[in-house]
Amino acid sequence: MDPERFARQRDFILEIDKEKLVQRQTHLTHQGRREDDAEHAWHMTVMAYLLREYANEPFDLARTMVMTLTHDLVEIYAGDTYAYDQAGQADAEQRERSAAERLYAKLPQDQADDLRAIWEEFEANQTPEAHFAHAMDNLQPMLLNDSNDGGDWKLHGVRRAGPAGRNEVTRKGSTQLADYVDRRLDAQVRAGNLLPDEDGEPVARTSYVKR
Repeated sequence: MDPERFARQRDFILEIDKEKLVQRQTHLTHQGRREDDAEHAWHMTVMAYLLREYANEPFDLARTMVMTLTHDLVEIYAGDTYAYDQAGQADAEQRERSAAERLYAKLPQDQADDLRAIWEEFEANQTPEAHFAHAMDNLQPMLLNDSNDGGDWKLHGVRRAGPAGRNEVTRKGSTQLADYVDRRLDAQVRAGNLLPDEDGEPVARTSYVKR
């Protein structure tokens, strides 16, 4: 064992424990407390394994699972930005890139380069692995909101166009899952838990953001 290499790995492992402290807007099922980033990452990683049969194209499951587990580690420093917080989204990319530089610098160079490349791949969303990871990232909070009678959508006055815009990104990873989401969004509008779109409002009004 190289003592210096192990020390850097150990310090990184302890640092990412702070992901458990990053609170998201989404609540747990059955009107529970707000989830944290680590819970979100765990949940969508299990989903990637369970739902892989619905992917549009073959993908490397192991790489996708690493991607879903680590994609939000930068929020340890950058913080979580709510999907429909337009003001917060203005500098989110800059904050997250600065956080990535700070976080991955703690690792030995080879592992820093590897995990940084996986994060960059997720951000670019150009590969089958990233497409499916994004599908899980969008589907997971939608399922929680759906189970909570749209609680977070009602709290923030979200219109259907918001999650529908995110669902167009989900569609890159899985048409079948995106079709399911469309049906659930319609049901939530009918139930009064999600505001209908204003007249003439495009479905994808809200630009894609990760949460």
